[in-house]
Amino acid sequence: MNTYGIEKHNIMTPKNVYRNLSPAVLTEMALKTEECKLTDKGALLVETGKYTGRSPKDRYVVDEPTTTANINWNNENKKISEETFERIYGEIAAYLSNRDIYIFDGFAGADEKYRIGIRIINEYASQNLFMHNMLIRPTAEELEKFEENFTVICAPGLKLNAEKEGINSEAAIILNFKKNIVLIAGSKYCGEMKKSVFSVMNYILPLEGVLGMHCSANMAMDGSGDTALFFGLSGTGKTTLSADPNRGLIGDDEHGWSDKGIFNIEGGCYAKCIDLSKEKEPEIYGAIRHGAVVENVIVDPDTRIPDYSDNSLTENTRVSYPIDFIDNAVVPSVGGHPKTIIFLTADAYGVLPPVSKLTKEQAMYYFVSGYTSKVAGTERGITDPVSTFSTCFGSPFLPLKSSVYAELLGEKIEKHGSNVYLVNTGWNGTGKRMSLKATRAMVTAALNGSLANVEYYVEPYFGLNVPKTCPGVESEILDPQNSWADKKAYDKKAKDLAKKFVENFKKYDHMPAEIVNAGPKA
Repeated sequence: MNTYGIEKHNIMTPKNVYRNLSPAVLTEMALKTEECKLTDKGALLVETGKYTGRSPKDRYVVDEPTTTANINWNNENKKISEETFERIYGEIAAYLSNRDIYIFDGFAGADEKYRIGIRIINEYASQNLFMHNMLIRPTAEELEKFEENFTVICAPGLKLNAEKEGINSEAAIILNFKKNIVLIAGSKYCGEMKKSVFSVMNYILPLEGVLGMHCSANMAMDGSGDTALFFGLSGTGKTTLSADPNRGLIGDDEHGWSDKGIFNIEGGCYAKCIDLSKEKEPEIYGAIRHGAVVENVIVDPDTRIPDYSDNSLTENTRVSYPIDFIDNAVVPSVGGHPKTIIFLTADAYGVLPPVSKLTKEQAMYYFVSGYTSKVAGTERGITDPVSTFSTCFGSPFLPLKSSVYAELLGEKIEKHGSNVYLVNTGWNGTGKRMSLKATRAMVTAALNGSLANVEYYVEPYFGLNVPKTCPGVESEILDPQNSWADKKAYDKKAKDLAKKFVENFKKYDHMPAEIVNAGPKA
């Protein structure tokens, strides 16, 4: 039996080892060995059981002398001892022994200078197909010479003893930056593997002067290399606004920014499926075919046609597919330095301007803040808007201090002259949400340079530079005060939100004063 390097894990003795199988073969094996089905278009349909999303309370980083000083220890980077890691590693290795395992060897990072070899070891063929989609697939020649820099071992069927291990639950996601290993036990949710690789890259890249970013990226199709980045938390419109049929898609979620430009960390996409339709998102809809992996979507038992409106298993229904399943994908997934950067927020308070231009310091402040808001009715128990802040628009995936990422962003914005805009896709004072048509017009104006040639005024509560006019947009909606019948109510809401920003930013006690001072004043 060819063990393909499993002897490195000398306490693991699998029954059979399958390496870099084709999507067709992995699909066939998953159908034989797991409770999987096919959709009407031939995509592999899986259910992930108890865990239908990431489990941040079960994520740990090994505390050991060679890397501990680099880690930003917090609730998202929780400490676990080397001894506990070794014990759980032994349990996973013993669990996978005498079982068939699936290996995928691929790359993270479309820029060959910064790419690393990732070895994925899976209990399930379906999860191996998922990572076949999500990582960059090697050529036959590259596979022959492949050397892994990091290994991800995933054993969802192993339920850990939380009391014995001193952990939160039966599941654990453990990153070890000394041994270059990620362990995943107890959860079948595929996103844990994807985001663990992203966390690894967000540790490695900044130490080489490369900014890791939780954003989407697209570029002009005219050969100019004109690249744009879109940052935004769930519900802000990141996927919708970056999926522009007139521009090439570099990637939908994870990128690096080096001295050469932008590169996709991944080789595929992991898109939400809830309420998906051919009319609204034709690119994603068309990508759900043979080779794709669909998670937790309900299908008609007779026709096998998916019902994307059915959230009975979870709101977080997903699909993974190779990026070249998208017609306008840029392959290899690299672009120039971004001319335009868009921060997307959905402000439910109705006080942030629909669009504003940020200084370098403001860009660093709002990047670190990562603000959006949830509105009444989106989650049980929410009756008023709830402010949500996620460091650098991706706090669960950032092992280093936030100042590292913020300072890298500031350096690159200044060096390459990127224009940064804050775009509010949320609500105004009338309680109505900003129209997609108006938002698209603002984004287009930012991308084509039109907003660089208009007159601006300074908004009083956040110090934001707001355009007085924008092509394709009625001028009166650009000033948020105009949508409020009661100006005193507007003033109160604006002060309340400014205070929330200030209170949230107090936790960044390592942040330089010029960034702190670029935010609102409570």
